[in-house]
Amino acid sequence: MSSVAPVEIGRANQYDVKICWQDGHESIYLARELRLKCPCAGCVDELTGAARIISTSIPQNVVPLKIDLIGRYAISIQWSDGHNTGIYPFEYLRSISDMK
Repeated sequence: MSSVAPVEIGRANQYDVKICWQDGHESIYLARELRLKCPCAGCVDELTGAARIISTSIPQNVVPLKIDLIGRYAISIQWSDGHNTGIYPFEYLRSISDMK
């Protein structure tokens, strides 16, 4: 496994997602921000990489209802707004955590 491998994935609180990484780094992802960064083809244009969702279309109180592992490389999140097609690769999650 690479250094971007998580050792723990769960909730930081009733809204936000927490990931503890193999290298000791801890990431907290605010629910709405993470929903807005969904990398699926419905949310991001596959050719240009431009966001396809309008931020005002995502409820302020959106929360993750369920978080599932996808193999050893990603998670999927079922959101309270009904969205569930995003696959969040660990490398992507770590990169957006490091941007903070």
